[in-house]
This record gives sequence, structure tokens and C-alpha cells, in this order.
Amino acid sequence: MITTVITVIGTGTGSPLPPDTEAELATATLVVGARRHLTAARLPDTTERIVLGPLPPALDAIEQHLKEPADHTAQRRVVVLASGDPGFFGIVRALADRFGARTLDVRPAVSSVATAFARLGLTWDDAIVVSAHGRDPRTAVNVCLAHPKVAVLTGPGAGPAELGAALRSQSPERVLVVASALGSGPDERVERVTPAEAAARDWGPAVSVVLCLDESRTLSSVRTIAGPPAGPAQWALDEGEFTHRDSMISKFEVRALALARLGPRLGDHVWDIGAGSGSVAVECARLGAAVTAVEKSGDGVERVRANAAAHGVDVTVVRGVAPAVLSELPDPDAVFIGGGGRELPAIVADCARRARRAVVVAMAALDRVPAAREALLAAGFGCDGVLLQSSRLAPLPGDVTRLAATNPVFLLWGVRLPARTEGVAQ
Repeated sequence: MITTVITVIGTGTGSPLPPDTEAELATATLVVGARRHLTAARLPDTTERIVLGPLPPALDAIEQHLKEPADHTAQRRVVVLASGDPGFFGIVRALADRFGARTLDVRPAVSSVATAFARLGLTWDDAIVVSAHGRDPRTAVNVCLAHPKVAVLTGPGAGPAELGAALRSQSPERVLVVASALGSGPDERVERVTPAEAAARDWGPAVSVVLCLDESRTLSSVRTIAGPPAGPAQWALDEGEFTHRDSMISKFEVRALALARLGPRLGDHVWDIGAGSGSVAVECARLGAAVTAVEKSGDGVERVRANAAAHGVDVTVVRGVAPAVLSELPDPDAVFIGGGGRELPAIVADCARRARRAVVVAMAALDRVPAAREALLAAGFGCDGVLLQSSRLAPLPGDVTRLAATNPVFLLWGVRLPARTEGVAQ
């Protein structure tokens, strides 16, 4: 039995095909690729061709072709032509899933991401690469907000204009580098624009990749592990790690459980309402999430910004009073509410209506717990909570130690329940 081989050839960022492609194409019984790739290829008249569009029909056609009996002189051979490196957010994943990785002979080329960074003279082992092609662009936006060097693979409805529109109010200082028609000679363009400038243009279909950069932090030290920075060595940092006013800061015991229930991660957007010192906001950002901190006082806003800068993370700080100011913000994945006063039930209700995953509320006043809990339940959240009371080791004269009690805090959390589907009697 002859093993089926599908040869996958990366064409790089330009339209000319690699030099070793001609021999493979000469023996292929089926060639699959974008129209420009098929036009550039010199194929025998007998070779079947499929213009690559939606993947499922193309995969079905490949499978059907391989099942058809071959003539007495040749085996059925399929060649797939793909842009860039087909193993990097490319067609190799779908082919391996359908036909098995061992049936593939992959010939990679330079990806658009590597080419774009090369045009700028920048390394990209410390970049985060996000695909927005055929996906909700919010994940790409959140990563761009949180990290200084991001490459976004674009697609219809998720291109430079959409990224710029999302970033212009939250991170207007970012630079977007829009790389179009990479490798195509005179048609290639690599343009630096602000988010506002990107949002105002129609970029057309030639965009290859968009780089989102904080240019003050694009050069990093020598790396050992590629990709995003390693997670923090510790979290729930001591209060002394933050500037705060009159001990108005979430204690590390409270923060530890709040972070566990919020689950901040790369690609998420987290709100910190009534941020105070911004300790929760900073910790969520250290864990990779994009964070918006809402604080009503001017000195509080500056304090949050100073703490974020001290820990080397990006936090978008909005001065305003919740819940009114929340209407201006993009929807969050998770929310921490550390303040609110009499408006707390309304704040919890608004956050629960918009949060995709979780809402965590910290309260010193037990009287406010029932209303907050009711707001979470009314929004369809599962709800739980705990009263946190801790005693810390404290020194006494004579080299002895006592237990010093911290103020009790009630931590309430709601988790969005999966939507129920009604069964239909058969």
C-alpha cells in the first residue's frame, strides 16, 4: 500500500513560487491554492485545480480526490500552495487534523510576521502573535492593550481600521505598523500610524499583518523562552509593594482569593471598579490581562498610574463614577468591585449584565452583601462568598511573636452560568 502524501508548500510573503516547487507540481494530480498561486504556477493541462476558499469544501475535495483510483503509472499526489509559513496559523493544522500529520510533507517559508518585524529591524522572539482572521477581534485588542509588542494577523472585519477604532481611546500612544502586500516589490507598504489614523482609513484587502507597538519597550533583553513574558513569580503581593493612602488597599489575603475567582489571563479584559491604589488592577495586568481601572478621585487616578508604572504593566485608568462611567467602556471578561458605597447594587447589576465570565465584590460592610448577592443572582450568575478573617504574625519586644488580626472582609463572587437549552420531546 502506497502512503498518501500531501505536499504543503509555503510560498513566503510574495507571489513567486519557491524554486523547488516546479518538480512537485509536475507530478501532482491535484493542486490547491489561492487564485494568485495557481496563476503563478506552471501546471500540466491534466492537473486538477481547486481555488482555495472556505476550508471544509476544499478538504472534502482533497479527500475525494485521494479516494479516486489512480492510473497504472502514478499515485494520487496532492500539492497545497499556502502563503507564508503554512504551519504558523496556517492550513497545516486543518490538513493534519483531517488526514494525519504523517501524510504531510511540509515545506515552510518565511511568515508575514517574521517579514514585518524584519522590515523594522526588530526581533520578534518576545512578540505575542494573535490571529484575528475569522475570529472575534476583541482578543487581539486586549492583547494589544496589555503588551508592548504584538503582531495581529488580520481578516475581514478585523483589520487595521477595527484595531485602531478599539485602541484610539484606550491606548492612543500605541503605534500601529500596517504591513501590506509584503514581498510583492513595488506594491509593498509598511506604514506607521496612530490608532486614530488607522481607524480613519479604508485599508483594502492587501494587509498582511499589523504590528501594535509601545515603541519605548520594543527592545528587550536576551530571551531564553519565546513568546509572552513568563508569568510573575508570585502574586497577591504585600501591601508594601504598592503606594496607597491610609491603608486603603485590598489586603493580600483578599487579593489572593479575588484573583483566583477573576482568573485574569492573556486575551482577557478586566475591570477594577473603585480601584483605589489599583493593586487588583496591577496584579491582573501582571498575569497578562488588559485592565481598565475606574477611580473617581484625581489623586487616586495618579496613584493607580504610578503603581502600574512601578510594576511595568499597562493599565488604562478612567476617572469617573460608576455605574455612569461604565457605559463608555468595552465589555469585560471579569470585574472586581472594591468600592461603590450606596450605588453598589446598581454597579453590581450593571457589571453582571456585561461581564462575560465573573464578577467579584469585596465589602467591609456586611449590610451590603444581600443586595449585591441579589444583583448577581438576578443577572443569572451562580453566586458564592466567604468572610475572610486572618491574623498575621507580628513581632513583640523580647524576640517573641503575636497574632495581629486584620479587618474582616466579605468576598462575594458570581460566575456566569451556561445558557440552558430546552429539550424537545421526540
